[in-house]
Amino acid sequence: MDLTRRKVLTIGTGVFAASALAGLPAFASATDDAIAALTGGADLGEGAITLTAPEIAENGNTVPISVVAPGAVAITLFADGNPVPSVATFNFGPLSASRSAATRIRLAKTQNVVAVAKMEDGSFQMAKSEVKVTIGGCGG
Repeated sequence: MDLTRRKVLTIGTGVFAASALAGLPAFASATDDAIAALTGGADLGEGAITLTAPEIAENGNTVPISVVAPGAVAITLFADGNPVPSVATFNFGPLSASRSAATRIRLAKTQNVVAVAKMEDGSFQMAKSEVKVTIGGCGG
């Protein structure tokens, strides 16, 4: 096989593109793995918690997120497009007046924000919201 500079550049570009595309689903998989580790593989219900996030975030550095989960013992937030998907965990004691939390998170790009709440009965509830980021929050 005769390797010319053009062939080497073509092969190198193809390898680079394939490796970049192969890494894209890894973030979503990391989020799924983190949720499975949190829940122990239990089924996730929907509808018992309310996740409030902007549909469009003009700045990914400070995206306001709030979550309300009556009867929750803990709420964990995930951002499935970030390199480290677990964003925050809020724990509530038996004397907590309300089972809600609000924070600002950093989002690297347009992605889903997922809230998983562990309820007092041991079940898990989930809510998901897509946030479109117009200015990158992590150097973009």
